[in-house]
Amino acid sequence: MSLAYSALRIVAVPTLRALWTLRAEGVEHLPRTGGAIVAANHLSVSDHLFLPAVCPRKVFFMAKAEYFRGTGLKGAFTAKFMRAVGQIPVERVGGAAARAGLDQAEELIRSGELFGIFPEGTRSPDGRLYKGKTGAVRLAFATGAPVIPVGLHGTDKAQPIGAPRPRPGHEITVKFGAPMDFSRFAGKEPDHAVLREATDEIMARIRELSGQTYVDDYAPKHATLRD
Repeated sequence: MSLAYSALRIVAVPTLRALWTLRAEGVEHLPRTGGAIVAANHLSVSDHLFLPAVCPRKVFFMAKAEYFRGTGLKGAFTAKFMRAVGQIPVERVGGAAARAGLDQAEELIRSGELFGIFPEGTRSPDGRLYKGKTGAVRLAFATGAPVIPVGLHGTDKAQPIGAPRPRPGHEITVKFGAPMDFSRFAGKEPDHAVLREATDEIMARIRELSGQTYVDDYAPKHATLRD
């Protein structure tokens, strides 16, 4: 962990535990060393806050590039903070620009880091679990790294869609599942059917951990990539 990240954790984690009942289950499933992909359901913008808080290792996430391009003192502080907490800038326009974000994620995983991703691509609008996109599986296939499924509980109550900040007093539970091994596909170029099957397998494991009702359709794109 970087010095800045370690310093933030010293302050942030006790504060979070004082304001919320924060529980973690299955933390032993997180590898102590080596690259891995942490794939979770997405209920709230505060998922980016509570999930890393219970991880013993730093978790990197993608964030919209606008956070890194602000001007003035506030813009410079925001960009520095986002990098300190492990956010990777990614363009929301798709194509080659968005692919650059995945390339950075792949490099991080290969270098032995944890990379967090929400396969739904956006927050659930109604608390249900929606169809996953194939980014997590593509990273697993490319790197041979395991996928750790995660079920988040209560973050949508702590910070519902539209709430400007998390509301204290709620119970938050983060459930980590056993690693999923896709190393047999490492270095290969699987077809869409294989990508879809493996992604659906990950979403089924997330559903087991989250207890959500599953919707076999993509979540409405009402939120930003960062959200």
